Amino acid sequence: MTETNKPEQPECCCHKKNTPRSTEEVKQLSNRLNRMVGQLNGIGRMLEENRYCGDILTQVAAVESALQSFGYLILKEHMDSCVIEEIQKGNTEIMEETLELMKKLK
Repeated sequence: MTETNKPEQPECCCHKKNTPRSTEEVKQLSNRLNRMVGQLNGIGRMLEENRYCGDILTQVAAVESALQSFGYLILKEHMDSCVIEEIQKGNTEIMEETLELMKKLK
């Protein structure tokens, strides 16, 4: 709590990258994301069709794996650009943030 008895607000997580993603990177990431959305919609249809639980769980596992891979691609990009840029500026605190991000992906 702050002095005004309001809960502390977390730091804004909506930073902008210093080096923008290339058009090709955005296209590839968007394609992956759209495939996952399609998979999730497919799971919804499976539920509506009263499909076998094992089939649904197989699709859930596929989406989880795809999302994990997507997260690792974003993390790699973060380390290859944002982290390197910040270290070059002398901001070594970026490593602590990166470690926390890695923990979130596990």
